[in-house]
Amino acid sequence: MRAVLAVRAVRAVRAVRAVRAVRAVRAVRELAADLKTGKTTLLLAEKSSTWVNLRQEVPRWLPKGDGFLWVSEKDDVPRLELRARNGKFRRVLINADLGYQGLVSVSQDGEEIVVNASKDPTASQLFRYAINHPFNEAEPITKELGLHAGVCSGDHAIRVITSRTMKGMPITRVYRKTGTLIGELPSVAENPKTVPVVDLIKVGGKERMFHAAVVLPRDYDVKKKYPVIVDVYGGPHHLHVLAAQNRWLLDQWYADQGFIVVAIDGRGTPGRGAAWERAIYQKFGSVPLDDQVAGLKKLAEKYPMMDLNRVGIDGWSFGGYMSALAVMRRPDVFKAGVAGAPVCDWYDYDTHYTERYLGVPPKDAKAYDEGSLLTYAKDLTRPLMILHGTADDNVYFRHSLKIVDALFRAGRDFEMVPLSGLTHMVPDPLVMERLHGRIATFFQRQLGRPE
Repeated sequence: MRAVLAVRAVRAVRAVRAVRAVRAVRAVRELAADLKTGKTTLLLAEKSSTWVNLRQEVPRWLPKGDGFLWVSEKDDVPRLELRARNGKFRRVLINADLGYQGLVSVSQDGEEIVVNASKDPTASQLFRYAINHPFNEAEPITKELGLHAGVCSGDHAIRVITSRTMKGMPITRVYRKTGTLIGELPSVAENPKTVPVVDLIKVGGKERMFHAAVVLPRDYDVKKKYPVIVDVYGGPHHLHVLAAQNRWLLDQWYADQGFIVVAIDGRGTPGRGAAWERAIYQKFGSVPLDDQVAGLKKLAEKYPMMDLNRVGIDGWSFGGYMSALAVMRRPDVFKAGVAGAPVCDWYDYDTHYTERYLGVPPKDAKAYDEGSLLTYAKDLTRPLMILHGTADDNVYFRHSLKIVDALFRAGRDFEMVPLSGLTHMVPDPLVMERLHGRIATFFQRQLGRPE
């Protein structure tokens, strides 16, 4: 496995982060290097039997160079630590009680930090913390349920906060440090004419409690049963269920075509602790799919209008992989799938990403085979539509070519829609309109209408 090296300079000393794979253990070592002699000194080291998350915001040296900030997951959840110049632990600044998510800003005098944090993974709040007042608690800057992002001036006297909530479209405001509103940065985007009808809930048991969302048609009829579309991602480092109205606009459009749309964040997603996140290690082909099925069944207990005999699944990128995997491995649950830009063979995806979660071949070839769509292509019995940009620079088009070849050789029926000249994203408004129209028509044909 290739070594990954990050360097940050402070005066005459550099902090170096080296990541390496040692058998089944992933390790991070932080080194201080003397620029004159080249001598290095170990500042800290962390390791995991699965993987260590790499955070681009740390190490963050304080302006005076007398210490640095570090994020550790030794206690199962991320915590922001203050370290001395020699790497010695001083104290925890932001702990598990707050739900640390990321460092936003360090004031130019090194006296204050602003962070994103939330115990609720569907949300993200802003907090400020005075570094030199260890007995003070972090002070909330935002409180409304939603996703709040911030940018601060060097002295932290001014904050620019962009908020995405369930009450409206994203809005950006400028505040003084005291919280006084200075003004609003107007958006030139057109506001949608409809408001999504979304329930954000938790379902499941004590060991596996899922954050989920249910989007109902705006003309919902209590006397009818509705086919279901699972809007899926399912992969690491991504949350699909978010407390933000604009996240659900497209899902509402699909719901209005005659479906109930649901989304479920299972194991592997961040914000729930290391054990929850790392449960998918070397199990791409099983754990994420098992959780989608379990969450779907729990949702149906609360929403009996969901017709579990007519369930489709739709996703892009890792979600596209999940959609194809679902109809291949669980045709008893998923009756049709739409796979957008799916990763079909993990041997052909980004080394740094894949080896972190699946291990290093050939030793860990079993995990690659268990997670490969090529392994299950022969088992496809449900309708599957594959969409992929021919110029995709993330999940290369060759992935879809390989699964199409495997399906063809296995004598399986499928639909393939190449998106000419497009990359991993679809920025063309006309193509976007045609794309989602095609998907909606596919599901209407395969799952039927409300009954």
